[in-house]
Amino acid sequence: MKTIEIKGSFRTELGKKSSKEIRKAGSVPCVIYGKEENIHFHAPELSFKNLVYTHEAHLVDLNLENKQYKAVLKDIQFHPVSDKILHVDFVEVFDDKPVTISVPVKVHGDSVGVIAGGKLSIKRRTLKVKGLPKDFPEFIPVDITDLKIHEGVKVMDLAMDKIEFLDMKKSMVLTIATSRVAAKSEEELAAEAATEATNAAAHAAAAPPEAPAAE
Repeated sequence: MKTIEIKGSFRTELGKKSSKEIRKAGSVPCVIYGKEENIHFHAPELSFKNLVYTHEAHLVDLNLENKQYKAVLKDIQFHPVSDKILHVDFVEVFDDKPVTISVPVKVHGDSVGVIAGGKLSIKRRTLKVKGLPKDFPEFIPVDITDLKIHEGVKVMDLAMDKIEFLDMKKSMVLTIATSRVAAKSEEELAAEAATEATNAAAHAAAAPPEAPAAE
């Protein structure tokens, strides 16, 4: 697994006001969940470009005022409108202690089902795995070459040396759907629902009114 270095500074103050000032200055409030304590710091937003906007998992060397911490990304919060990074959570890792992280799924191969007219449907773009930092892959490869229409890959079908998959074994990672099913978009489903609602309303309006109950 590749390593990215991020340089930052310890936070001297906590709270919403301090976080707002940090963001205004072009940095991102962060926290490292460590073995003995949580460490609060901030780093320039541009430092996270190669960590966040990628299809691979990375180890992170955090250099905070000449103190070094090895970590992995735990969670990241974005602004709902601007997509700017609001906060980043890390977990400190140690060479001899297993840790849990999310690793992206990377599909390869030309599915015979897709060639026959089906469509690839990815259900899980990341999977939770547990292991030692040195054994973590940058991504989880999934070969779809032999998959036919209506076939798929579940978590139980995957295996990697020295890595434990934590998602439910029967969870579907991807499937090859029929073109008819796969082509039905959310907009079409919404249109169908709206039509059904309109028809139901018209049917209700055409129905004779109920007789008033006797007093």
